[in-house]
Amino acid sequence: MPNFSLKDEVFENAARQFPTPFHLYDETGLRKRARALNEAFSWCRDFREYFAVKALPNPTILRILKEEGCGLDCSSATELMLAKACGFGGEEVILSANAMPPEELAQARALGAFVNLDDISDIGLLRTHGGIPETICLRYNPGGEFSIGNTIMGNPGEAKYGFTKPQLKEGLAILKKEGAAAFGLHAFLSSNTTEPSYFPSLAELLLTLGKELAAESGLRFAFIDLSGGVGIPYRPDQPETEIRAVGEGVRKAYEALIPDGSVAVKTELGRWMTGPVGWLVTRAVHEKKIYRDYIGVDACAANLMRPAMYGAYHHITVCGKRDWPADHVYDVTGCLCENNDKFAINRNLPEIALGDLVVIHDTGAHGYSMGYNYNGRLRSAEILYTAEGGYRMIRRAETARDYFATLDLDPAAEALGLGPKA
Repeated sequence: MPNFSLKDEVFENAARQFPTPFHLYDETGLRKRARALNEAFSWCRDFREYFAVKALPNPTILRILKEEGCGLDCSSATELMLAKACGFGGEEVILSANAMPPEELAQARALGAFVNLDDISDIGLLRTHGGIPETICLRYNPGGEFSIGNTIMGNPGEAKYGFTKPQLKEGLAILKKEGAAAFGLHAFLSSNTTEPSYFPSLAELLLTLGKELAAESGLRFAFIDLSGGVGIPYRPDQPETEIRAVGEGVRKAYEALIPDGSVAVKTELGRWMTGPVGWLVTRAVHEKKIYRDYIGVDACAANLMRPAMYGAYHHITVCGKRDWPADHVYDVTGCLCENNDKFAINRNLPEIALGDLVVIHDTGAHGYSMGYNYNGRLRSAEILYTAEGGYRMIRRAETARDYFATLDLDPAAEALGLGPKA
């Protein structure tokens, strides 16, 4: 089920304090999820979650997760900067990127972070940009399709990421000559699955491969990184991922292959960690009746891109009307000059009146972070609903000055309110 852990009053009270639209995040819910994940993997003496910063790159959120024992999975120079600014460093950070600028490798090495190489050609770049560390991680792409039983979970053969198995063997031989002593294996083979056997199957694959590569290369097999892919139920009829069952399944695969417990386990969950504890709160501002009935809200795809980009479903409720019959059919739209700027299409909802507060669920991951400024639309504020029951703005809304800031070299800068040109 989409997350109904917060009552409508929480959103209504927030909207009295802050102008819509805004993303609201639940601190209590976030801490509960971090603790549930850590408990599910508590059997592993060396487990750590590396939260995928790309899912929700807000310093307040990252500091909360640090308090809960999490590290960070970074994919760019700016995410590494954010990690450092929030007090993360050393083995609390993994750089996991692809086609990366060489200077980002050097930046990760300076931070003492783990580096997860995506391609065999990255070895040469790392050699000259930061140097080869004692422990290095390699991303594996098995090719073909990844299946569990008769169910196809993903199609890694079409993905741009990772080493082939022969490249792993060649790469480890090169890395050993360069001074590496240990390696980890990483793979991401399925996206947003609530099937509890995904991580266990992936763990078995990586552990089996890691043991083989260690025996052949003479390098120590240090860890597996299961990455992300554990999903959330966006639709009301979808099951919740049983994270305890996921952890137990990984335990069984692990203990069968690594009885001495010598291999660490890492995860890089973004969507599972923060997706269900975020909501986009917006207000109905326009109604249109032509070939369909449309409700226009004051948010748009600049605030939540997933429906426009992927056709993704996000559950929608109307504050004060959760128990009303869903006897009206609407397209819920934003104001962009794009016909895909729709949060819902032909959606059964209660009757919506102008001014109603509309809540779009499960926006805590890849919501704000995928925002953009098409049509000159500005991204919203982010609000934390604190564990004490209060509200705190943790990112202000963009202003026109923010939008025009990079034009400070243009003759129009002063007219745009940027002051004299630099």
